[in-house]
Amino acid sequence: MSVNVPRTLSKKSILFFSLIMLAKSYFAWYYLFEDGPTWTTWLKEIPCVLLVFCLIEWFATKRKIAIYMLVNLLISVLFFSLIVYHNHFGIIATSQVLDQVKQVGAVKKSIFSVLRPEYMLIFLDIVIISLIMFSRKKAQDWKASMSRPSNRKLVAALFCVSVVICTVNIFPNRASMNETIKAEQMGILNYEAYSLLTDQEEEPIERSEITQSAIDDLKGIHAPDQPNMFGAAKGKNLIILQMESFQNFLIHLSIDGQEITPNMNRLADSSFYFPRFYQQVGQGNTSDAEFMVNTSFYVPQDGAATQMYAPKELPSLPKLLQAQGYDTATFHTNNVEFWNRGELYDALGFDRYYDKANFFGEEDTFFYGPSDEVLYEKTASELARLDQSEQPFYSHVISMSAHNPFSIPEDKYKMTLPERYEGTLVGDYIRAQNYADYALGLFIDELKANGVWDNSVIVLYGDHRGLPIFSLEEDDKALLEEIFGHEYSERELINIPMLISSTGVTTSSVKEQIGGQVDILPTVCNLLGVPLDNHLHFGQDLLNHTAYNLLPERYYLPTGSFVNNEELFLSGSGFEDGQHLPLNGVDVNEANPVKSTEDEFNRALELLQLSDSYVTQLPDRVVEDTE
Repeated sequence: MSVNVPRTLSKKSILFFSLIMLAKSYFAWYYLFEDGPTWTTWLKEIPCVLLVFCLIEWFATKRKIAIYMLVNLLISVLFFSLIVYHNHFGIIATSQVLDQVKQVGAVKKSIFSVLRPEYMLIFLDIVIISLIMFSRKKAQDWKASMSRPSNRKLVAALFCVSVVICTVNIFPNRASMNETIKAEQMGILNYEAYSLLTDQEEEPIERSEITQSAIDDLKGIHAPDQPNMFGAAKGKNLIILQMESFQNFLIHLSIDGQEITPNMNRLADSSFYFPRFYQQVGQGNTSDAEFMVNTSFYVPQDGAATQMYAPKELPSLPKLLQAQGYDTATFHTNNVEFWNRGELYDALGFDRYYDKANFFGEEDTFFYGPSDEVLYEKTASELARLDQSEQPFYSHVISMSAHNPFSIPEDKYKMTLPERYEGTLVGDYIRAQNYADYALGLFIDELKANGVWDNSVIVLYGDHRGLPIFSLEEDDKALLEEIFGHEYSERELINIPMLISSTGVTTSSVKEQIGGQVDILPTVCNLLGVPLDNHLHFGQDLLNHTAYNLLPERYYLPTGSFVNNEELFLSGSGFEDGQHLPLNGVDVNEANPVKSTEDEFNRALELLQLSDSYVTQLPDRVVEDTE
């Protein structure tokens, strides 16, 4: 016997599933936004949902419940993915992140490390409804009720009202700089739809307007007539070491009397050490650091540099050094296809690369490939061979063993953690970096023993942050507050070290000037005596430009954020509602006033636009047909 249900919305599927979506929206807002859901959350999320639901009511004549369930599942997967991504990266992901899907298999252990059981609650209704649907007797009357047609005029009116509300949510908030604030102002679903459907690319600046003098003017620097230390290491080999997830606070850190990075400490004490140095990576993480160090360009706004810029004929450090007679190579124990590195290395012009295939034949592997010990042992042997040639070499060496989630094999433990650190992310991170430091020490010893060390300039830096704020449990936060003496924040998050060591050239010196990854190329070229007259660069030589620096940030910090000499500025909707984090760790107050300006904010944005415009207008590479 059929159930007599009136043709209204009150008992229909559109209301039932809207209430479910409202609950899920509140669930997502709780995890994605600092202040959680508000009374306006329903007004920002439900109208977008209703647009889809109205279309279902209008056009679906059969299997209406199945279609509703499919939409429910898709939105649930979206919210779930956004929560997991935000927990690890602190970013409200958009459709551009879909380009990273093919990387998931390689980093699945990192992904699982940030999953929390409570996230799965977002699928609870789907499980319950599915169980009911499979029980024919229980579901028959309910399905009949839910599947009856709604009043088409009422559905049309609801659709029009929803369009108006969505428009009001989206259009006034398009100019907001801070992506998280923009998502909160628009609503998550509106923000995702807006990001997917709109062309957000800026009109490129004319190539003739992108000059080194224009860049230097924006940065507030002027090239010296006689650069300090120009050519001081001319003719020496160059070895650049990129340390995975290595943050600056680890250097000279001791926990209960245990040195965490003794080898790095000794290197910092005998080298040019830059403690006020900052990451500038984007979506590509480690590969973005490789790109910036070898080009002195900023990363793209959306997507990894390896994917967005690899098709271009990139001016680069390898090409500059090849013109000076250098042999060039890069060493990495991961698969070269991960993050499209093979294409990037071709674009940068490396003579050759060594990847996972070159380090096989060893049982000593971690979850991403052969250990740092294997990397350094085989690399040291190859560098010794290259050093026998009259031709100097440039080698970029990428460590990987201290990669998130930092769960290194027990046989690699080189320290005993205090009990309070056991079972925490901070403890795992410290132990992994202690191992990375141990392996680095072996590499340094081997380079010194085979004579490569004395013939080379060694540059070492961290690629990106290791301890993301949003992944930290309360125990982790307490441990970091114990280490820093204050709450862990973005200013510590993006602070990485940079060291330069060269026998007979560098001395023991702490360099307090501000620097970033984009500055490595011009600094190295100055030491090696390589002119940059024909290489446009957005970094500055840190051995000559010591008074001021302006470092635009992207992706891990809101667009419009930057570091200057005194503070880290985090943009809000614009400059006025931004956040000021003094680099000295003291909160902004009368004795410690704001040290960044709207002019710097605008200049940082213009620098990013200049870089985007320059790289996108470079000629495409001519790829030779190997068939």
